[in-house]
Amino acid sequence: MTPLRLGALAWAVGRPRSVAEFAARLDQRLAEARGHADLVLLPEYACVELGSGLSGQVADEAAELRAMVEAAPGVLEAMRQAAMRHGLWLQPGSLPMRAEGRVVNRAPLIAPDGRMAFQDKYRMTRFEAERWGVSPGAAPQVFPTPWGLVGISICYDSEFPKHVRAQVEAGAWLLLVPTCTDTRHGFNRVRFACQARAMENQCFVALAPTVGDAPWSAALDENRGQAMICGPVDRGFPEDGVLAAGAPDTPGWSFATLDAARIEAVREDGAVRNHRDWPRAPLPAPGRAVYA
Repeated sequence: MTPLRLGALAWAVGRPRSVAEFAARLDQRLAEARGHADLVLLPEYACVELGSGLSGQVADEAAELRAMVEAAPGVLEAMRQAAMRHGLWLQPGSLPMRAEGRVVNRAPLIAPDGRMAFQDKYRMTRFEAERWGVSPGAAPQVFPTPWGLVGISICYDSEFPKHVRAQVEAGAWLLLVPTCTDTRHGFNRVRFACQARAMENQCFVALAPTVGDAPWSAALDENRGQAMICGPVDRGFPEDGVLAAGAPDTPGWSFATLDAARIEAVREDGAVRNHRDWPRAPLPAPGRAVYA
């Protein structure tokens, strides 16, 4: 199987006033990746930078969310057109979208011919549940691509090993993690989770964050993180497992070439076999130690 050239983008939050302006910003970013990547990953809620412009309100969280939900079909179509125009597999982050009377956080994977499939966020952060009213979406699934099966775990979902493990056991060798965090605490939770998922599943994991300050936006006012592509912490890979990484809180692309054969090899003959040794049955309840 041909290796995959992957790009993960630390997206600088901007202030577009219309879907067309957002589409132009997206077009510029994807043009930078052409020739360097076959599949690109953008951050969770990157398109929510549109919220204040569409709502006409300055730093009004509820108004921004309402405007984004209403605009979601048009934003999604702009994303689809961008993938087709640049001939890229595009995971453009996530959108707040209405589904069956609820608002969910939905991440599309768009093929270069315009076909789309979706992964919903399954576990909500307190922010989403308590302030935005975003509901849990569908269970994890995997996505066929020319390079094999991949999974998407949106931000907080990556912090739950069983969510990722379900995708890995369904055949995913690569996990895409779009993320949006407003503190280094939040980003580091996601970062360390992604590195742990890459280690325990012996797979590749890529994350892409929003970065920068946007005082005009209540939804994306502060953004901290760095783009990163990780692999197993084992022989044949970097000692810390990090294949590529951007500078903290700095916009730009991180690129890496990923070969599924390397994952097969390390799972078979690594220094350890984390993937194989994952517990197949629930561990017994801990007993109470007795001092003698």
